[in-house]
Amino acid sequence: MLDPGESPSLANSGQGDTVHEGQRPRTGLAASTRRWFDTQANDAASANIDEYRIDWLRAVPFIAMHLACIAVLWVGVSSVALWVAAALYAVRMFALTGFYHRYFSHKTFRTSRAVQFLFALVGAACVQRGPLWWAAHHRNHHRHADTALDPHSPGLRGFLWSHAGWFLTPHAFRTDWSRIPDLAKYPELRWLDRYDTLVPVVLAALLYGLGVLLEHTQPQLGTSGGQMLVWGFFVSTIVLFHATVTINSFAHRFGKRRFDTRDDSRNNVWLALITFGEGWHNNHHFFPGTVRQGFRWWEVDVTWYVLRLMAMFGLVRDLKPIPAWVTAKVRG
Repeated sequence: MLDPGESPSLANSGQGDTVHEGQRPRTGLAASTRRWFDTQANDAASANIDEYRIDWLRAVPFIAMHLACIAVLWVGVSSVALWVAAALYAVRMFALTGFYHRYFSHKTFRTSRAVQFLFALVGAACVQRGPLWWAAHHRNHHRHADTALDPHSPGLRGFLWSHAGWFLTPHAFRTDWSRIPDLAKYPELRWLDRYDTLVPVVLAALLYGLGVLLEHTQPQLGTSGGQMLVWGFFVSTIVLFHATVTINSFAHRFGKRRFDTRDDSRNNVWLALITFGEGWHNNHHFFPGTVRQGFRWWEVDVTWYVLRLMAMFGLVRDLKPIPAWVTAKVRG
């Protein structure tokens, strides 16, 4: 963690693990395993690796989470497990769309430091890395959308790469601190970004414990620790991940283009429904500075509705509206 006067661009650039003379650098399995839990752990011997090829060793947890979903064949299913999985999908999707995206990445509204950290925690439970990593990556995406510097353009690198491959490269694992000086001043967010794995591990443990408790106190529900873990954590998280990244892949290939932007972004109603409004992607790329992504009344934007409700209770404020000139273009 940084001292108050320390520069985040230097302290968190991944250069913290200096190899002194006579000291052997951490390499291979040990280094990759450490980076599963500490994103700032540095492998000095990795300087010559291809930054844009999948780091299969570091990707093991990501792959293992997919394989864990097969365990539904053994743990079975119950209505309570499905409801928990659906609820966690909804709550975490809102944390991603409302806070990781519209708040941390684009600053389209304001909130208190406590609410900021609360939703940063919920967002970290999505297993899509920390809020600072997410915001830095997304700001770079808007800066270079569908160009050679965009890490996940389907038009340049193919559909599968834009959907998930880019996410597993050494280059993509790093947080670009130069893009987030406004967020790097918060030590709690820097800590969460460094140890982002801790939150989903705690969530998984709590779900398992809940299942064990219900199995003993409410056996008529037909659930168990293993069932709650598999459905509530693994299945829900994997569905959440793939729904989220459809905006990188599908939303740059399939849909309608209301605005002639310099990228290939498109509006897709089906993606908007499963991502709580993110599918109005062409709208968003045309004017990312508004909290609302559905520009017409019929463009369903669940995240916008929830943020308006939160504003009524004073939890968020200063929601940036759609400018009149943008509204005129939509209706024109």
